Amino acid sequence: MEAMNMRVRAEVSVEDDSTLTELTKIRLLRTILETQDPSSKEEDDFTIRRFLRARDLDLEKASTMFLKYSKWKHSFVPNGVSVSDVPNEVAQDKAFLQGHDKIGQPILIVFGRKHFQNKDGGLDEFKRFVVFVFDKICASMPPGQEKFVGIAELKGWGYSNSDIRGYLSALSILQDYYPERLGKLFIVNAPYIFMKVWKIIYPFIDNKTKKKIVFVDKNKVKSALLEDIDESNIPEIFGGPVPLVPIQDI
Repeated sequence: MEAMNMRVRAEVSVEDDSTLTELTKIRLLRTILETQDPSSKEEDDFTIRRFLRARDLDLEKASTMFLKYSKWKHSFVPNGVSVSDVPNEVAQDKAFLQGHDKIGQPILIVFGRKHFQNKDGGLDEFKRFVVFVFDKICASMPPGQEKFVGIAELKGWGYSNSDIRGYLSALSILQDYYPERLGKLFIVNAPYIFMKVWKIIYPFIDNKTKKKIVFVDKNKVKSALLEDIDESNIPEIFGGPVPLVPIQDI
């Protein structure tokens, strides 16, 4: 889980890139949390800081957000998620992790046309798969890096792939339980019919996340990616040299 994947590493300290105000608030929030939830002692200062930043350093709001996260973690995925917990989702072969961008953020690629509503495992299995993916990403981050880049490839997406409940669930998990993890999201080759679904989802996206989402013109995909990703890390499907690696194989 999040705490296990982002322990404070000896070579990187939260003091390295925190303001004095942030450091003070980290200590104050930790005191508040440990009083209400002793298990919060397991969380490192980077995690505490992410919740603070997600709520603009507001102690009360950050505390409420963290306690909600802690309750969710211990009830929904107390032991994390393994491949055996999400067999139907893994079988769709839709999420890949490969390389890093220019500032060291891991790159996640998701194929919208490969996602279908899970009739066997249901929405709960999909939610666990989302956690599985995010935990894999976090575990691959180099020391000092806390964010990832996402590429949503929507070429070939159709109504059979539409899953509003699933999309909203994934969004909720990202925003509520993995705050300040998304660095940027490229949405590429989005068909016109997808925009009807996007209009339903958009109001649920918080302002911080909205600023990180970029729709890319189908004729400018590689050039747009090259602004953030070196040529050597561009995936093969976008004209680069890097083959995709299924996230379950990482």
